[in-house]
Amino acid sequence: MPRVVLVHPQIPPNTGNIARTCAATKTELHLVAPLGFEISDRYLKRAGLDYWPHVNLHYHQDLVAFKQTCQQRGGRLIGFSVRGQSNYLDCQYRDDDWLLFGCETAGLPKELLQTCDLTLQIAIAQPEVRSLNLSVSVAVGLFESLRQLGNIKG
Repeated sequence: MPRVVLVHPQIPPNTGNIARTCAATKTELHLVAPLGFEISDRYLKRAGLDYWPHVNLHYHQDLVAFKQTCQQRGGRLIGFSVRGQSNYLDCQYRDDDWLLFGCETAGLPKELLQTCDLTLQIAIAQPEVRSLNLSVSVAVGLFESLRQLGNIKG
């Protein structure tokens, strides 16, 4: 099952909403510090409602610690970015993929994007809109990967 990775998230409600999506889909959620909030933040908990016990949550102190985990567990790093090289719909997802999403204001760090096996973008029809909300982007990317892999039950 693909894993969701938030690198330096800043807005608690976004992370809470993503946690709720991960709980609903039984998807691991990895948070890479520094975070723009405390894990105990009331807005984070409020957005995740009472689903936090159902989130398979992993916390990494920094990118180095996260990369060590990736090397141990294997799988491709797939970076989602407005500067992605391919459309997320054209990707052939795998069960061991790491779906990486950056912070709300800056996206994924450039040095991390350069180490990704693939970089994907979610097309936006209106050029004046720079990007989608982080929680929406995660849901779009995650559900497409789950759909392709047959992990969504009707």
